[in-house]
Amino acid sequence: MKTSVSFRLRSIIGRSIQKLLFVAILIGSTAGTLLAQDEQAPQKDAPVVTKIEPPSWWINLTPELMLLLSGRNLEATRVACNLPSVLVERTQATAGGDYLFVWLKIGAETKSGTAVCRVKTPTGITSFELPLAGRAMSAGKFQGLSQEDVIYLIVPDRFANGDPTNDEPAEARGTHDRSNARAYHGGDLQGIREHLPYFKELGVTALSLTPIMKDGAAQDYQGYGAVDLYAVDPHLGTVQEYQELVAEAHKQGIKIFFDLLLNHVGPKHPWVAEPPLPDWFHGTQQRHLNTSVGLKGEFWGENEKQSAGHDAFEALMDPHAPPGLSRNLTDGWLFGTLPDLNTENPIVAEYLLQQSIWWAETSGLDGYQLDTFPYVPRKFWAVWHTRLHSIYPQLTTIGEVSHPDPIVTSFFAGGQRRFDGVDSGLNALFDSPLFFVLRDVLLKGAPAGRIADVLRHDSLYVHPDNLVTICGNHDVPRFASAEGSSISKQKLALGLTLSLRGIPAIYYGDEIGMPGGDPNNGRDFPGGWPGDAKNAFTSEGRTTEQQEIFSYVQTLLRLRHEHPALQAGRLWHLSSDDASYVFLREAEEERVIIAFNNSMDARALKILLRDTPAKDAAGFSQVFGQAQADVKGGEVHISMPAQSISIFVLD
Repeated sequence: MKTSVSFRLRSIIGRSIQKLLFVAILIGSTAGTLLAQDEQAPQKDAPVVTKIEPPSWWINLTPELMLLLSGRNLEATRVACNLPSVLVERTQATAGGDYLFVWLKIGAETKSGTAVCRVKTPTGITSFELPLAGRAMSAGKFQGLSQEDVIYLIVPDRFANGDPTNDEPAEARGTHDRSNARAYHGGDLQGIREHLPYFKELGVTALSLTPIMKDGAAQDYQGYGAVDLYAVDPHLGTVQEYQELVAEAHKQGIKIFFDLLLNHVGPKHPWVAEPPLPDWFHGTQQRHLNTSVGLKGEFWGENEKQSAGHDAFEALMDPHAPPGLSRNLTDGWLFGTLPDLNTENPIVAEYLLQQSIWWAETSGLDGYQLDTFPYVPRKFWAVWHTRLHSIYPQLTTIGEVSHPDPIVTSFFAGGQRRFDGVDSGLNALFDSPLFFVLRDVLLKGAPAGRIADVLRHDSLYVHPDNLVTICGNHDVPRFASAEGSSISKQKLALGLTLSLRGIPAIYYGDEIGMPGGDPNNGRDFPGGWPGDAKNAFTSEGRTTEQQEIFSYVQTLLRLRHEHPALQAGRLWHLSSDDASYVFLREAEEERVIIAFNNSMDARALKILLRDTPAKDAAGFSQVFGQAQADVKGGEVHISMPAQSISIFVLD
């Protein structure tokens, strides 16, 4: 962003000539430029500022601010700013002067404008600009999640191409190729914004985008190799376009979540070659731990014949395990490639907190999705959440802990201190254990009773109703392409995701049964590109099968909106066996029964209602599906079609 430099000079008569010269130097700074060289000709080893992080800030947001300046010859002997209410508390030059940390104290009386700060070094003088703005009204921003919400997970590069001019940015030639499953395909923020009416039509209320920060890899379309933590990747758009997306989404009643990476950066980030501090990362490019290296099976009493075993995630939540057992996870470079940030270093921790605040304040986003959550030490998360929520109390964080065991995943949930004395502060988790169970039941023939079994572990969570239920995401093959899948099973997966307790999330394209396996589970949404043969954003452009699944999801989302029990009702088991699971959702104003039959055959069940919340039911009104139900002698008799989900409201 460019900001003009303007100063109001008052009562200059009587000031010393030296003072006037200093002010003149400041005024001479070019608008929007990071540098303002001394009026003398620059020397060969003169100081140069090439980047400021954060690039801007707000008045009365935080009492202090730590700046990271990048450049050359920045061994400052003195730093001072032109605004008397902006005080430089201390500085620290590192990496031979290629970085300079500057700690500022911003007084409450500071007015909106641009602070121009003068950096004096043994070899010369330079200056930099820091725009300071008043905070905008927070109404309609930082909303967080509620149990009324439904999230739509998007890979922006694969959703819709709203601006073909950014398909191949000048700095990334040769990276756009729709025929290459791993290359950039052209989807962008403008494409998402143009399709906000589609999300309203479908019935989702929140969007969560995979990382949008500038990425340095030619084929990292999912965005996990960041090289600039304060910029949007040019394939996707600009910071301004992200701001516009959030603002327009809010106008239409849709929330926006940001996929935030605080565990690592990309291997091409400039820090990798020259970190701001020697311990900025855990290890170095030449020597570091690897997250893929786990504990040997014999530690857990396993042998080579056992197909499923323990892993290092379990060492993290083991009160008897010394830190060394999980060091590869918390300190290792992800997959041995992505540099691991040393969040135990208070300067790194402060940098990451400020970055999180900056994106929230810049855009008004509603929450953060926190990938690789267990890889970051829990003490960092506790402090980070405390400070972030002190500014944005409603903002929701969703953590990713990709593990099938609820004993493991629940350890990372916020709301209570664990054996280590730490409360992570995390608001919600993706319900990975339920995800794995649903796939086992629907695709691998596991007993339907496994659903009840995983749900009984809800007692491990303080807020199990905040778990985010999913049946697919960008890390796994799409349900439609999984072995054993069918249209019927796709509908069952989506039906359970949308009717069980929790806040459901749908992976883009699953609502039309999009196929895709590794590496192509991120296919382009049909109709998102000019010239696409089919446009699945419209009913006319969908195939018969696509429309069948879309209508199924749309109807369930409408029912979820209309029935409070499907949003936040307490869940009760009624019946569970190899082929079926029948459960009740109870809210203050209504009760609903959901009957799931996974069998290839129709089934008839008799369920005793005594000692259940449905014991006084006089009858049932069917609102979804083809099952039949009635009450006889304190029993509910349910006749369920093969491979079906049906929903009844109790009279």
